[in-house]
Parts: sequence; C-alpha cells; structure tokens
Amino acid sequence: MARDEERRARSQETPIVGGLPDAPGILAAIRLTPELGTHLRGLADALLVADYPGTTLTRGERELIATAVSAANHCFYCMDSHGAFASELLQRAGAADVAALVDGVKCGTSGKLDAKVRALVHIAWTVQRDGRALERADVQRALDVGATDADTQLAVLIAAAFCMYNRMVEGFRAPTPPSDEAYRGRATQIADHGYSDPKITAVPR
Repeated sequence: MARDEERRARSQETPIVGGLPDAPGILAAIRLTPELGTHLRGLADALLVADYPGTTLTRGERELIATAVSAANHCFYCMDSHGAFASELLQRAGAADVAALVDGVKCGTSGKLDAKVRALVHIAWTVQRDGRALERADVQRALDVGATDADTQLAVLIAAAFCMYNRMVEGFRAPTPPSDEAYRGRATQIADHGYSDPKITAVPR
C-alpha cells in the first residue's frame, strides 16, 4: 500500500523546471527538441529492442533489468512503464507467473528470476549504486550461470542509461500517472514496434 500511496502522491506533483512539454515522465525530455527525441528513443531501442551481437537476453529480460534499475532509483514512471513492457513481452513469450516476477523486481528482490538473469540484475544494481563497485567476481558469477560477455555488457549499459533516464524524470519532477495500469496500451505498442517507430501514439496519463 505504501508504494501505491507514493505513486499517487507523485502524480500530484508539478514540474519544478519551467518550459517543459505537456507530457509525462521521460516524454517530457524526449519532446524538448527533435534531436533529443531521436537520441533518447534510439538509445532505448539499441539497448532494449535491437539485435545485440552475442546476447542471450530476450527483450523481456532486458526490460526487467531496466525495471530493476528504475525501481532502485525510485523512479516510478520508468519502473512502472518498463515493468508493463516487460510483462507484455514475457507473457507473449509464455513465461509463468509474470505478475509476481515483475512485482518482485519492483520491490527490489530477484529470487523469482532464473540464475542468469538474477546475476545480471545484480550487476545492474551494483552499477546503479556505484559503477566502481562492480567487481570481476560479479561478472564471473554471471558467466558461470550461462551469461555471455554480451549479456554482461548489456547489464552495465542498461544500468547506466536508466540512471540517466531516471534522473531526467525525477530532476524535472515530470508528471506521472497515479496508477501503473496507465501503461498497458503503450506496452502493446512498444512490444509491437519498439521505441522509435512513429506508430507509437499512446501517452500514459
């Protein structure tokens, strides 16, 4: 309940930086200039959607890592949106108990994840706290349970990128929806088209 109350409280906040577009969350930054939109959406596509040579991670698993980092940074917009995207993709892939798995990651636990993804989430959480705290042993543990070098690269890259996205949202105090149900329509579009496709029109409110 405390998390729901905080989400609702944040939805009542107003931006503390003037001149922002009338858009929620990271969309406030994306819509500041066409160049920002191109690069911020493009980075999300490169890390979460596009083929990445050597990775074994599915799109749903990449979204789970983004969700974990956003939750650790207490960014409700990114946590809820990417949690919804992860749920949609994992359900399409036939994963079991998706709701509990995603909710666990939002709560900062990884026990329901398989060993490989759990080790990669640990890498991402470590980088989220302090990049210099990541050790070779953390990387080796992921490799020992089936991760590839590319998987560990993505874990670091997603963690770093989402710290940036999260801080844009929180630094602006960009508007956020009062319920995580607001992201369902967008989740379908992201699963179908990725982040840069002009077919994406749904804006969570």
